Amino acid sequence: MAISVVMPALEMAQETGKLLSWFKKEGEPIKKGERLLEIETDKIVVELEAPADGVLAGVRSHEGAVVPVGQTIAWIVAPGEAVPVEAETAAPAARAVTAAPVSAASPAASAAAAPAEGGPRISPKARRLAEQKGVDISKIKGTGPGGAISSEDVLAAAEAPPAAAPVAAEPLSAVARLMAERTTQSWTQTPHFFLVREIDASGLRAARERLGARHTVTDLLVALTARALARHPKMNASWTGAAIQLNASVNISLAVAVQDGVVGAVIHDADRLAISEIAAQRMDLAERARSGHLRPHDISGGTFTISNLGMYGVDAFNAILTPPQAGTLAVGRIADRVVAVDGAPAIRPMLTMTLSGDHRVVDGAQAAWFLKDLAELLTAAALTG
Repeated sequence: MAISVVMPALEMAQETGKLLSWFKKEGEPIKKGERLLEIETDKIVVELEAPADGVLAGVRSHEGAVVPVGQTIAWIVAPGEAVPVEAETAAPAARAVTAAPVSAASPAASAAAAPAEGGPRISPKARRLAEQKGVDISKIKGTGPGGAISSEDVLAAAEAPPAAAPVAAEPLSAVARLMAERTTQSWTQTPHFFLVREIDASGLRAARERLGARHTVTDLLVALTARALARHPKMNASWTGAAIQLNASVNISLAVAVQDGVVGAVIHDADRLAISEIAAQRMDLAERARSGHLRPHDISGGTFTISNLGMYGVDAFNAILTPPQAGTLAVGRIADRVVAVDGAPAIRPMLTMTLSGDHRVVDGAQAAWFLKDLAELLTAAALTG
């Protein structure tokens, strides 16, 4: 049975995808799970795998083509099987639109080129003064009788500070524009609230030293946050638009900086993984995110986001939620501070966390209980490889 290969929707509001390359040629056999093609969206480049065993046939779109989401771009058929005849019409070819030059004889062009009749009213003295001062009288608004330009108007224009030169606007890339749209949509349509918690990170530091340099603070955060989320299903839930969806899996989305933006790389079933498995997945996802080789599975299904800016020297920040997720944990750096310990001042490595919550899914008390349990887990940091 023939199976269609369609342009997938990998992101919210995605309408098209660009086909970058085929890894197989038409007529070549392919196995399910093998690399089939590479596509580019506004935000990332991903490799798509073959959905079934068979032969690649009926290739409709070639490298460089921009294809609407959901449109068939090829088929995988059994050996000797014909490509299905579809009733749907082919998408119309894109048309190049070029602005036509305005004819010199056109009324608009003639009107624009024609000099203004009469010019501004100005006294002979003021005109001579304007010539001496190098003032453009067409830019002066007269204050004399009937709007005439006086000598005082010319002197005021000559002494006025020069207008600031216009600042060139930097055009937004497709990624930056999409981020601007999505963060604006989330911030204006989602009722955010924020809870802040400071913890003693001595346990985290000790756990990292015990586990080895291959493990980062982010790995520990993923492992322990996933455990806390498993205890607090509301924080791991999603807003569907009319109801709350409790998610069966704990899938941590890590905010990874890429060129011109941030992508959420997902560690699936993080609460069931050992810390060594989390570290391996995190390194692999980060490397492929920065090189533009994430797969659809790598960016889908996230139920909670962690954004760690501690490596940039940030102490604390508030993060905008990623719909439909109900929570995002913003993490700052670990820094030595003077705190009270048993009533006496002491220096401790402190870490500040800010939890963003969607008030449609979880209330402040529920979020506070989650943050309390997470803080206790992070303080103890009882992790093994």
